[in-house]
Amino acid sequence: MTKIGFDNEKYLHMQSQYINERISQFGGKLYLEFGGKLFDDYHASRVLPGFEPDSKLKMLLQLKDRVEIVITINSSDIEKNKLRSDLGITYDLDVIRLIDCFRAIGLYVGSVVMTRFSGQPTVVAFQKRLESLGIKVYRHYNIEGYPSDIARIVSDEGYGKNEYIETTRELVVITAPGPGSGKMATCLSQLYHEHKRGVQAGYAKFETFPIWNIPLTHPVNLAYEAATADLNDVNMIDPFHLEAYGTTTVNYNRDVEIYPVVKAMLEKILGTCPYKSPTDMGVNMAGNCIVDDEATKDASRQEILRRYYTALCDQRKGTVTDDVVYKLELLMKKAGVTAADRVVIAPAIQKAALTGSPSTAMQLPDGKIVTGRTSELLGASAALLLNALKSLAGIDDGVHLISPTVIEPIQHLKTDHLGNRNPRLHTDEALIALSICAATDPKAELAMQQLDKLRGCELHSSVILSSVDEKVFKRLGINLTCEPAY
Repeated sequence: MTKIGFDNEKYLHMQSQYINERISQFGGKLYLEFGGKLFDDYHASRVLPGFEPDSKLKMLLQLKDRVEIVITINSSDIEKNKLRSDLGITYDLDVIRLIDCFRAIGLYVGSVVMTRFSGQPTVVAFQKRLESLGIKVYRHYNIEGYPSDIARIVSDEGYGKNEYIETTRELVVITAPGPGSGKMATCLSQLYHEHKRGVQAGYAKFETFPIWNIPLTHPVNLAYEAATADLNDVNMIDPFHLEAYGTTTVNYNRDVEIYPVVKAMLEKILGTCPYKSPTDMGVNMAGNCIVDDEATKDASRQEILRRYYTALCDQRKGTVTDDVVYKLELLMKKAGVTAADRVVIAPAIQKAALTGSPSTAMQLPDGKIVTGRTSELLGASAALLLNALKSLAGIDDGVHLISPTVIEPIQHLKTDHLGNRNPRLHTDEALIALSICAATDPKAELAMQQLDKLRGCELHSSVILSSVDEKVFKRLGINLTCEPAY
């Protein structure tokens, strides 16, 4: 069983309280740049066992009568149809998804901002679409010399050209579909406009990782570097905080590099900068809510391993460079972790060697390892899934949960009508077949009832899985790795 290493309730309380203090510090109006994922932060829940994936949302819901959400999107991302790799949808569609998600839980979405707007026809079309849905849209423009030409940026030729975003609440959360969307620039632009209108307002940043008050080489912080290996993000000691307070804290390179610029902008806008370091700008209480340090270390080492195997597969597919894999190998050494520490790898490879075909292995919540192999009826992933459900339900391994009379018509449909060469059932097809059998077979029904117990289980495949199987495992909450082989 996974040990709990993080106190989620304490986190919700401390985080809400700290944000309230920041609002008061700036006279009642705060622009809060929200980094990372607001919805479904599964990285945080994996490396901080006990952290709930929707913790940030729950925290905002405690302040919902005071919160207004503004979503930013980079115009060039709309033009390029940039995809969110985890969801498989474009950034512009994700903006609409985010609006629907926020509104569904009672959070107020005030507007959408098109950053770096330069008249792109696709962006104009998207703006019209949003406005047809009753959503306010604002345009922010490219600023020549950004971010180094402070005099131009903080002037009527810089932020002054941007459209002022009308907001009505004291906590304005600036979020986006992904990185590079212009969240910080939007916050600072608003500070400029508010200051010109005589409104007192402040800026702060909400980033969960790296955690500023745990060591630089703590596996939780190393796991963050592993997650952003393709972005060249590097954790580092915050030199400004060390100089100002004589205290060692952790930040990451982009915030440290941009801090002098942000400081100069805030000085020009507000007359003085309220922060002595990039760490000061943050509102992150996560480090204070770790209750079992060893549990978070173990969980983070596993995350680094998973990221490494994902990069190996992406390297094989040609979607990441050798540098990313090399960086992850260095992080593994720093964390003191090897492939032998992932207990599902060896059983999957051994099963594949024994059967001469693709195989899989999964560790169940009680520590038991189950395997699956390729057969005439089932792919290795589908076989593993059924074997895992049987084990969890206490059903004998020799019992067939799905009758061949159910499988054969599905295979006939796949090969004779849908043009598939592979007749074996994928995981989604096996689950549909199992649910059909559950209508008349109590054992199949019992097996179906075990699906929730798979969340958080570890799985390894001897080959790169099909996108179908990969998506099903992700939806079930199973942590998947594969050998970089087809």
